Amino acid sequence: QRLGRAGVAVNLSDIQVRALQGAELEAALDGVAELRITVFRDWPYLYDGSREYEREYLQTYRDNPGALLVGAFHEGKLIGASTSTPMEDHAPEFAAPFRALGIAPEMILYGAESVLLRPYRGIGLGHRFIDLREGHARALGRTHVAFCSVVRPEDHPARPAVYRSNDAFWRGRGYETLPGVVARFSWKDLGEAEETEKALQFWMRAL
Repeated sequence: QRLGRAGVAVNLSDIQVRALQGAELEAALDGVAELRITVFRDWPYLYDGSREYEREYLQTYRDNPGALLVGAFHEGKLIGASTSTPMEDHAPEFAAPFRALGIAPEMILYGAESVLLRPYRGIGLGHRFIDLREGHARALGRTHVAFCSVVRPEDHPARPAVYRSNDAFWRGRGYETLPGVVARFSWKDLGEAEETEKALQFWMRAL
């Protein structure tokens, strides 16, 4: 057993991590939506999500043969998920910065998100997600994997007094920030009435 980030003892061997396809993928979509809404409510995303938007967004993984949806299950419950898709199939505002670098989006797998419920963080599932993502990229003939993370002001009023980012974990897996490669995307923060544009810093690794 290992202690997760919330101090709960979890036996990693009791957690199943697998790529979801077909009927199993379809059955998991509502669970993935709930995970995204729950996890992204926290800092730094502060995402005020809706099930309607999530369901529509996640259909892209059902309908795209190049997409990957990985689920982590504990005692039959979906407790984590990781999604990836060919960069050219994702939002065009995400692909545009790479064209400016001279890297074809068709050579990049975009890691859209990895979300885990708090008790299951810090026990190695993030590594499992990245391993499957990078394996999928290689299977598609991709040469790079990229993802992005939101950039928030240091003086943001919602910033926790103690916060441990994932930067060290990502760098340990060989990912680095791409200076000046920033996408912009809009969503509604908790407590706000309207969507506002956010900056998202890209990270990338050559396989």
